[in-house]
Amino acid sequence: MDHYQYLLLMAACLLLTLPLELVLGARVYARWRLMLLALLPTVIIFSIWDVVGIVRLHWTYNPAYISGVHFGVMPLEELVFFIVIPICGLLTYEAVGTVLRRLQQRRDGVRGGDDG
Repeated sequence: MDHYQYLLLMAACLLLTLPLELVLGARVYARWRLMLLALLPTVIIFSIWDVVGIVRLHWTYNPAYISGVHFGVMPLEELVFFIVIPICGLLTYEAVGTVLRRLQQRRDGVRGGDDG
């Protein structure tokens, strides 16, 4: 089970931020094309950076905690990290924006009712 800790952590990150989409209406998954467009540069740039770091031996990955699946020299888990964490960030950003807009609308509605 230790070999899947990293992947399980990434799954937990997605699971814990899922309510931001379903309950608060972040609409990140609903706008999947925009999500992919936002992810693409991040995944490309950080994957290149990671491969360079691995090749230069700036960092390594403990084989006890990764699945052993690699894309060249980069572990699967690192690629998953570069996808999952930005998605969680987008969900958080959009959820906060949604909540702030709702609060502003509620505040404006209260103010609008006082003018009459």
